[in-house]
Amino acid sequence: MIRSLAAALALAVTAVLSAGPLAAQPKSDPDWPCPQRRTPEIDLAQVWNGPDPASAGKWTDDQDAASLAVKLASRRTPAKEFGPLLDGFVKEAGAEADKGLLRVMAGVYEIINDQRSKIIHGIVRYAHGQQRLADRIREEADELSKAQTSITAPETAESRKLDEQLNWDTRIFDERAKSLIYVCETPVLLEQRAFDIGQQIQSRLKAKGG
Repeated sequence: MIRSLAAALALAVTAVLSAGPLAAQPKSDPDWPCPQRRTPEIDLAQVWNGPDPASAGKWTDDQDAASLAVKLASRRTPAKEFGPLLDGFVKEAGAEADKGLLRVMAGVYEIINDQRSKIIHGIVRYAHGQQRLADRIREEADELSKAQTSITAPETAESRKLDEQLNWDTRIFDERAKSLIYVCETPVLLEQRAFDIGQQIQSRLKAKGG
């Protein structure tokens, strides 16, 4: 029975690897486990089609713009607050509102890109760990099969220990595989956030031209 269970668990892991996020990686990028194509950073043109944000100077030199950029980029700030926060900024900035908004956009773009880059690196490390765990499960399944010379062979302390370890590692693998599905969505959500903020900023610019 243990031998058949080991085989079943090994097959289950193989099935997850074949059907789950790890299988979605393009052959040219074996380190990437997500169905979405990996891009190192967000292209500014994907989230912004207004004037060049760099034309307003360094965003880090404008304390008010930098503070707002940090707040808007933070995932703790709900999207419904984008408009009111920007309106308050425009009101305070007065005649310098356009330049200030461009600096806010520059900050949001840089901050979100940095967050996204760190998450992408984390996903790659996560996937490597998952692959190592899958390899270990296969090895454990093989060891458990070898510990039983036949289906009718008596259960031993060694086989019970191997069985428990195999079950535990398989459970962890399955939970991590489910989590990876949601983690893979994070870079996409960050890109969408940058786009949404960009649209809100651009709608408040007096000079809309590029």
